[in-house]
Amino acid sequence: MGLLAPGNINDILFNIANHAWLMRANIFGETITAVGVVFLGAMLFVMLRKQNEKMALVALGFYILEAVLLAVSRIQAFSLISIGQEYVIRGRLNYLQSMGTVALASMDFGYKLLMFPFCLGAILFYYLFYESRMIPRWLSLWGLLAVCVLLIATLFSIAGYNVPFFVYVPYVPFEFVVGAWILAKGLANYGPGEGAAA
Repeated sequence: MGLLAPGNINDILFNIANHAWLMRANIFGETITAVGVVFLGAMLFVMLRKQNEKMALVALGFYILEAVLLAVSRIQAFSLISIGQEYVIRGRLNYLQSMGTVALASMDFGYKLLMFPFCLGAILFYYLFYESRMIPRWLSLWGLLAVCVLLIATLFSIAGYNVPFFVYVPYVPFEFVVGAWILAKGLANYGPGEGAAA
């Protein structure tokens, strides 16, 4: 999001104050995303529970936890609107600048933290896809390997290390490819042990 692009905290607070509607729209979008994460997890659970219901349920639980962490992290986004407006009105007070810095850091850490349950849930779901052969095994392996790299990167990121963007690149197209495959083939046509060959 452009308002929260890395830079001077003074500029960030002024941007937020002057574009509060854009910040609220972003918060709304993130809330819809959280709902979408729960919906996706529920759909994957329904598709894969015949393969291993307990594992699919645990994976769904991780997705729900991801959505909760995303929603909670938005609280700091709401506070940034008020902080930014007060910062502009009161004339760049240092303590408001400090509060803004803390809020931004909290939001950033929230994003890093929610990736942990996502990775764990995705690993379980992709393993079940691999076992069920509902999608080609090469596609399941792609997802498994890419998300395992994400998990390692997430742990480093939570620990305070900077992780280069290219680490995330192998996973980004996977979601589009697997989504397109599911839409094209229709998983309703597949049962456990049936479907695409390896």
